[in-house]
Amino acid sequence: MRGPPQRGSGSRHLPVPGTGTSPVLPAPMVPAHRPGPHCRIPAEFIRVSLPVGGRGRHTGVRITGGRGSMVEREIPEQYLEGYARLLADVAATGRRLTRDELSARRALGERAAEAGYGMRALVRAHLSAARTAWPRGNASVDDALAAVQQAVDAFAEGYERAQRLAVRQEVAARREFIDDLLYGRSDLGRLAERAERFGLRLSHAHAVAVARGPAAYDEGDAVPRQVERALIARFGDRHVLLSTKDGRLLCIAPGHQKEMLTVFAKQAHAATDGGQVAIGRAHSGPGGVVQSYKEALSALEIAERLELDDPVLHAADLLVYPVLARDRQAMTDLVHHALGPLTKARGGARPLLDTLTAYFDSGCVAAEAARRLSLSVRALTYRLERIHKLTGANPADPAQRYMLQTAVIGARLLGWPADGE
Repeated sequence: MRGPPQRGSGSRHLPVPGTGTSPVLPAPMVPAHRPGPHCRIPAEFIRVSLPVGGRGRHTGVRITGGRGSMVEREIPEQYLEGYARLLADVAATGRRLTRDELSARRALGERAAEAGYGMRALVRAHLSAARTAWPRGNASVDDALAAVQQAVDAFAEGYERAQRLAVRQEVAARREFIDDLLYGRSDLGRLAERAERFGLRLSHAHAVAVARGPAAYDEGDAVPRQVERALIARFGDRHVLLSTKDGRLLCIAPGHQKEMLTVFAKQAHAATDGGQVAIGRAHSGPGGVVQSYKEALSALEIAERLELDDPVLHAADLLVYPVLARDRQAMTDLVHHALGPLTKARGGARPLLDTLTAYFDSGCVAAEAARRLSLSVRALTYRLERIHKLTGANPADPAQRYMLQTAVIGARLLGWPADGE
């Protein structure tokens, strides 16, 4: 009776499904930290590097930690229950596995995945058990190999199904946490406990960076994952959380780790083909994350209204604009009082408002303003004189310039003049 094919014997080895690399599912954007106890996902399944450590549940488990370390876990007999008996029966009768037997193997695969055992170790255990219990006598080798193939394939199917479920649960938990964190909809104590699972310590100060590009992004898209890989490769296991929100990229980092946000801004700007990134100020506590997030969003909104094209915006540098826009009615009155007369000019207020904008943006240097507007200096001077005549305020007079410049900023924030004015 021939035994099982041996390595180097020249026999043709039949492929056993599941012994190769497991199919890689779209991985959620997870920070480099150990998953929580209720969602154990093997490190080989997650696409980012997870630090390994802790204690195994089985007495024979041995876990070693550290970067690049391998996890060695003895596979309990319960995940091979009935496997040897099944091989012997199939080899003797030549039958195929029944539906109930396949379902039982799938269930064992699910349980092994939930317990956190790696697929390679499980397949190795199945092959070792098959070699030990290899049928003797007149049993068919082909039938035995077919049984191994069916059993391992069903086991791997259940394992992968459990992993997909775990990934979906992890993504849902992270999405719920991020929503609660950014909108402050959860109890602060409970929120702080949940934050530990995702690598954040909300008792410390945190800052938020938000990046927007030409398209909306989701967590599984190539752009967010490219940025995530770059940050993890640069900083490793630091307390940083990357995600997406409303189609924008989001990075939450410790307030003292400014370099982290700077690198995120650089990577996000490149990955989004020239997208714009806003960085909020660092604030302490769970409410500090919300505050920093709102500041970053406000900076992006201000940049859009004022047509600021800087690749990176710092909320601290734009604080004057929220102050100006805080009393909307007062700002509206100022704009209409100071700039309203420009609507009487031929062609409307827009050309003269653009002239003031270029003049102030160029530091009140007429030659530079004329270059920006593609005008001659004489034409620009004529426009400034026309503005003086209509409004009664001279843009070249320092005493009157502040009112006009504030009104111009207010007009841009308010979107004045509307089309047709």
